[in-house]
Amino acid sequence: MRRLSGFLLAGALLMLPAFYGDVAVNAQDAAKPNALTFDGDTAILTVAIKPDKTADFEQIMKDVGAALMKSEKPEQKQQAAGWKIVKSATPMKDGNVVYMHLINPVVKGADYTVLAILYEANPDPAAQRAIFEKYRDAFAASLGGGAFTTTVDLSKP
Repeated sequence: MRRLSGFLLAGALLMLPAFYGDVAVNAQDAAKPNALTFDGDTAILTVAIKPDKTADFEQIMKDVGAALMKSEKPEQKQQAAGWKIVKSATPMKDGNVVYMHLINPVVKGADYTVLAILYEANPDPAAQRAIFEKYRDAFAASLGGGAFTTTVDLSKP
């Protein structure tokens, strides 16, 4: 139970910057205190995105992928290789669209904080503010998630 609550807290921290417009937009601030790491081999995070902001959210996540792939750090390229975002085929009753971040394998110790990744790739404060606002405005809710350990792999005999 303690582990689950820790993962829910980590998921909330991933989304926290999206809900507070007065948070200082600074790459160092974003990258350190609220680092989102996982200790399982798979992570799943579920978010609800406003229906009129799905294109913005998808572009932000493409930008995350590009930032990870352009990085000089090999672990960031590994993060990109194992991170997929899937979208619900039908919206929720309130119209919001569900997206799931599926991360497998997890890169141990790597920071999966979306804004920290983007800020590292975009050190200009004006660019960071624009990224932050676009990211914040897309969110309707964080629906939860956590890190998991594979117990049965049906692809292996």
